[in-house]
Amino acid sequence: MTEIWESSFIENQMMWGFEPSESAILIKDLFLAKNVKDILIPGFGYGRNAKIFMDNGIRVTGIEISQTAIDLARKAGLANPVFHGSVSDMPFDDKQYDGIFCYALIHLLNKDEREKFIQACYNQLKPGGTMVFTTISKDAPMYGKGKQLGKDYYEIMDGMKMFFYDAESVDQEFGKYGQIDCSEIVEPHKNAENKPAFPFIMIKCHKELG
Repeated sequence: MTEIWESSFIENQMMWGFEPSESAILIKDLFLAKNVKDILIPGFGYGRNAKIFMDNGIRVTGIEISQTAIDLARKAGLANPVFHGSVSDMPFDDKQYDGIFCYALIHLLNKDEREKFIQACYNQLKPGGTMVFTTISKDAPMYGKGKQLGKDYYEIMDGMKMFFYDAESVDQEFGKYGQIDCSEIVEPHKNAENKPAFPFIMIKCHKELG
């Protein structure tokens, strides 16, 4: 997967623009309401979703597989810590965070990788903390396209494999990790308004105290 994202960022640079996703805007408000001070963002990219948290006084640590994306974030003035590597290799530190926000990443992993990733995130969440994942829904237009690799899992283009979630698979994968909410959210392409918006699912999990 490293090669795909490295070449994508080299070729397309800030391919999604620098406006934060709708999910990041909503979760920024949630984290502020919960007095969250310190978060982890796996799949940091070039920081478009991190900046809104940082601008509101929340410390951000990122994980990013593409060095080019990290370099783009630095050029944009983001100086926060970012671990260069795959989320499959978590943890990169022994720290626990008040919150975790993961946008449009988990559906790029296979079943074993997703299970390991969710567990790794939960392990790095402080008791009382909240972790949020935004992922592609089965209502997305590319669902069922390309080569089927498994149930709801497709290689939609060469090297690009995606798992499409619904409420049932969310419950199966997140239920034992303190899932408290599963809701639909539409994510527009803010830098390309002619493209259709994508239907996503936002999953919130809470880690109990003690």
